[in-house]
Amino acid sequence: MRDFRVIADRIAEDIAAGRLRPGQRLPPQRWFARRHGIAPSTAGRVYGELVRRGLVVGEVGRGTFVRAAPPEPHGRGLVEPTASAPAVNLELNYPSAPGQSELLAPALAPLLRPDVFTRAMRPAAADGTSEARAAAASLLGLPGRILFTGNARQAIAAALASLVRPGGRVGVEELTYPLVKEIAARLGIVLVPLPSDEEGVRPDAVVAAHRAASLSALYLQPALHNPTSLVTSERRLSELGCVVNDLGVPVVEDRIWSFLRPEAVPLAVYAPGLTYVVDGLSKRVAPGLTVGFLVVPEHRGDAVAAAVRSGGWSAAGFALEAAVRWIEDGTVAELVARKRVDAGRRQGVLAECLGGVGVRTGPHAYFAWWELPSPWRADTFAAAAAAHGISLTPGTAFTVAPRRTPTAVRLGLASAPLPELAGALRRLAALASAGPC
Repeated sequence: MRDFRVIADRIAEDIAAGRLRPGQRLPPQRWFARRHGIAPSTAGRVYGELVRRGLVVGEVGRGTFVRAAPPEPHGRGLVEPTASAPAVNLELNYPSAPGQSELLAPALAPLLRPDVFTRAMRPAAADGTSEARAAAASLLGLPGRILFTGNARQAIAAALASLVRPGGRVGVEELTYPLVKEIAARLGIVLVPLPSDEEGVRPDAVVAAHRAASLSALYLQPALHNPTSLVTSERRLSELGCVVNDLGVPVVEDRIWSFLRPEAVPLAVYAPGLTYVVDGLSKRVAPGLTVGFLVVPEHRGDAVAAAVRSGGWSAAGFALEAAVRWIEDGTVAELVARKRVDAGRRQGVLAECLGGVGVRTGPHAYFAWWELPSPWRADTFAAAAAAHGISLTPGTAFTVAPRRTPTAVRLGLASAPLPELAGALRRLAALASAGPC
């Protein structure tokens, strides 16, 4: 049997030399096996090796495509990449306001006193402390029992673990937060994509999915949906509230970005007895020392608290103490105000560099959904961008339906310094207009 790595090396050489170009489709494995006189199983190992090297990507129902090749250095309006050029990360999306560290540090100093530090090092209960509950209630302004986790992702996991048994079905937007897909896989949950329109998830889609086979819960992002920035209209929230109340289906409402749109009404207003609100400080404050919030109906508090404990998702005591101080002394409110201004500036840069080219976003959002021009595909564009020192997220990361492959990418606007963001967006605009090599 021929060594599959030798064959993979030859394909890799063809990609490096440009004989196989980004976006070009490789033949089906059985044809590849016949052409090279190898067993189908060996062809599968060749393709697997090329995927492992990051040279190709497989799409269910479509085939295997070349993912990357050396970029053209001249002649197509692109800046030639160099080894010293800084990488710009438009995948990470953690906003940092000007002067953020200087604002945060003073509240931490009292925590270093031996008596306070000793208390802060103790494990935190799911219910936190009375001070933490009061601070969170003032921040979130929602009725219900407040529980605390290490971050918002853990709050999502705890809510779903308490609501859905393995094999249960959870309705989600057709494009959803990628980590929810990972959480669902770990919990043995089946995600059901729900169609949306310009006002949000369609109520009739929820009803149809529930009639097809009962839904155990919904997971929705009605305030600044990631990745599209859609804010569900209040009329649609009212309609969804009526539907979930009629069906008795609980909802996990993710409001992690809602601080940028404080006027956005929560779905919990329309279905208070069925809504589990997830929020946190990772975006408002910083990801390194954060707390997740979970506001649940009073009658479900004990069950969700048990899920928090059994999953090991409780907040760290030190982080909880810090959060209380930052909320009470106005630090969180000041950071939120600064980040709203910062998001507006970044939207201005986005409009200047990519305005009118299929970009969907909102005036207060820290991300954008970019429908790429033909003939680009999301994975090959992401690979070409990476070759120019820019990382971004292909749309397939957000899709729930296995055969849906949107020709779009998400741009995270929050993390890169403004000058780097502007330069990266201009390079992406040139890359998109040049087309695949």
